[in-house]
Amino acid sequence: MLYWLTALSDGGDFFNLFRYITFRAGGAFLTALIFGFIFGRPLIAVLRRTQGKGQPIRDDGPEGHFVKAGTPTMGGLLIVGALATSTLLWARLDNAFVQLVLFVTLAYAAIGFADDYAKVSKQNTSGVPGKLRLALGMLIAIAASWWAAQNHPVELQGQLALPVFKNTLINLGYLYIPFCVCVVVGSANAVNLTDGLDGLAIMPVMIAASTLGVIAYAVGRVDFTDYLDVHYVPGTGELLIFTAALFGGGLGFLWYNAPPAAVFMGDTGSLALGGALGAIAVATKHELVLAIVGGLFVVEALSVIIQVLYFKRTGKRVFLMAPIHHHYEKKGWAEPTIVIRFWIIALILAMIGLATLKVR
Repeated sequence: MLYWLTALSDGGDFFNLFRYITFRAGGAFLTALIFGFIFGRPLIAVLRRTQGKGQPIRDDGPEGHFVKAGTPTMGGLLIVGALATSTLLWARLDNAFVQLVLFVTLAYAAIGFADDYAKVSKQNTSGVPGKLRLALGMLIAIAASWWAAQNHPVELQGQLALPVFKNTLINLGYLYIPFCVCVVVGSANAVNLTDGLDGLAIMPVMIAASTLGVIAYAVGRVDFTDYLDVHYVPGTGELLIFTAALFGGGLGFLWYNAPPAAVFMGDTGSLALGGALGAIAVATKHELVLAIVGGLFVVEALSVIIQVLYFKRTGKRVFLMAPIHHHYEKKGWAEPTIVIRFWIIALILAMIGLATLKVR
């Protein structure tokens, strides 16, 4: 919205600053951060008053989680609210990729909100039936994947770019859309599975989003893509503003989600943020790099898949409890220890993913 102030510029005044993505990204970060600090406490107060007993705690979960009973959920509303407000204010709203990522974020937030509301109102951990949630998520991902493909350069449509290998593309053809659907849906659900400890999900999401923001800015500039030998996708640079807003909103939320959490993110936040990461990866043609940058989420999701498949086949468990962060809880690791070590792993993986821009 503020980008249109450039119409008042003569090329050498203050309004000219709004032409620059980096300036607007800084503004988006600060706006989202301030939004989080201003509305955090009032939102938590409303959630406590309306939810009563708060988020239901699993009976079969780690014993240490029972002390969290009564903590309100749906804190993702704070992140999504800060993110959406800041993006609408600072980004170019005529940019197809900004529209795409905002659509995915808000649509998945709506699914998560419905799931959280069902859990809180019924005071059980079931929520919206899994098949229905998956079906809705797939419909959103199909629309988003088609949308992204239509806005990619013609020479990149239906193509899968490989990290590290210079100028290497795999033509997926009609399989490209299903592949992208798996990326978006998988990312949303992987982040959702990771959100099990205070602060565990939000920091890795912020780290991954920041990395993808740098990638989006790079692949949206022809001079950078020529230097780095990566594929040029015009318009993706505006996504840096979205990721900066996500980082600011995430910090605002983490202020209240730091142990002991005053509010949980809930599916409202985890599905929305996971879907956003998947959508950015698809928009920038860095779907496979997301598996590296978001490697922590991949491991969390794989731990659940392995546990379920192995238990069905043998009646035994590979992990003491899945997702894998609960396994370490069962082994006696303190919650802050798990959270901080997982943050470190997320940062290392993000640096490896970022290095793929230059290693060709």
